[in-house]
Amino acid sequence: MNENKVLKPTTIIIFGATGDLAKRKLFPAFYNLYIDGRMPKGFNILALGRADNTNEYFKNYIKKNLENFSRKKITSEDWAGFQAHITYFQHQLDEESSYKNLHQKLEDFDTVYGTRGNRLFYLSIGPDFVSIISNHIKNTALASDAKKDRIIIEKPFGHDKQSAIELNSLLAETFEEEQIYRIDHYLGKETVQNILAFRFGNSIFEPLWDRKHIESVQITVAEEVGVETRGAFYEKTGALKDMIQNHLLQILCMVAMEPPASLESGEIRDRKVDVLKSIRRISADQVDHYAVRGQYGKGNINGVEAKGYRQEDGIASDSNTETFAAVKFYLDNERWQDVPFYVRTGKKMKEKHSYITIQFKPLPHSTFSESSQLLSANRLIINIQPLMDIRLQFMAKKPGLSLVLKPVEMIFDNFACQEDTPEAYETLLLDALIGDLTLFMRSDQVEEAWDVVKTIQEAWEDNKDSSFPNYEAGSWGPKESIALVERQGNTWV
Repeated sequence: MNENKVLKPTTIIIFGATGDLAKRKLFPAFYNLYIDGRMPKGFNILALGRADNTNEYFKNYIKKNLENFSRKKITSEDWAGFQAHITYFQHQLDEESSYKNLHQKLEDFDTVYGTRGNRLFYLSIGPDFVSIISNHIKNTALASDAKKDRIIIEKPFGHDKQSAIELNSLLAETFEEEQIYRIDHYLGKETVQNILAFRFGNSIFEPLWDRKHIESVQITVAEEVGVETRGAFYEKTGALKDMIQNHLLQILCMVAMEPPASLESGEIRDRKVDVLKSIRRISADQVDHYAVRGQYGKGNINGVEAKGYRQEDGIASDSNTETFAAVKFYLDNERWQDVPFYVRTGKKMKEKHSYITIQFKPLPHSTFSESSQLLSANRLIINIQPLMDIRLQFMAKKPGLSLVLKPVEMIFDNFACQEDTPEAYETLLLDALIGDLTLFMRSDQVEEAWDVVKTIQEAWEDNKDSSFPNYEAGSWGPKESIALVERQGNTWV
């Protein structure tokens, strides 16, 4: 949502700068923004870590990671300019003296800037440390200017509704809501952002975007990989909390929201909250009817044998954690009443593919209804990854002497327009530097999203699923997920 703006001098403080997220996403994003000329003219990246590393050692570590993860090529000239803005700073998360030293370092940067610079705190750490860091920032007045200081927090934001409320209250003791950037990298993806432009920038689609014309909506985020090195984290989380509560519900909001009066961040976030509030809550006795869970067992992915979830490192041999989740939601409002929204996500699926399918209703009467030709449904498919395109599927005449119909597609391919597309974190970090909150979650959004999945979460935590594992690695999930959509004559696309 960013525009070309002159950015004020900024110090970026990364907690957990030696971690996996920082090396794979954050430093490559800042490097690419730097090459594109989108970073502030005066900026410093203060990389915090517990180890006693030298600046030279840490910069060499960052350079090596950029060679593996940056979308832009590393040149000696660009690297020389970028590395001059990086400072490694040894820091202990739970020691007050470390924050006092950090305060002095930030004031030193302000002296160089010749003004009190903006401060962007990025918490690239586990959720257990958020309260510790927030309290220390408050006690040492590191973020004393509400107009200049911001904090970015990674998911998971709480582990249920009550913990999210408590975390929001805790952060509110140190920061104003306008300073808090709760990041969901899916909202930074180009095709997800394109939903706004596609819906509200075209007169031909918005009139069709309702219950009169749309039969169902599907949102799928399928992954080929398993839990990899995240076993300990995933065992406490599962697919519902890891993906549906945040990523998929946020995408659902983009699809279902009412037209905002403007592109102002508060207006767009208000419309998203409206969607979450309208989602019909699933009663405890109806969870099995509306939601399906699964756990992958052994299987085969692209010709390679894959082990089951319970054989992964750090996973209990009788684990009840779901690696697949599918839910049917309904929105109780005028636009979407009785239109099912199907969402599903899973690990070790048949292929990596994230996409949205809008299926339109058939004509009440078709000119071709009495012919032997089968008419395929009209669909709009928005591919998020690895494809990045929008496809409109419809029927057309097959070239030839006979009137024979066939399904065809019109495709907008994002890669064809711009092959070197910015990564999601580049978009979101630039927005945070500018101060644009549009693509970040507000406290009420987070709490409402947790409320949407509350009864499902409680039912799955309280009741062990004796069928686990119930789908093979390399498949499309448990058979019960097929029944979830077939009850209303639909199929997963």
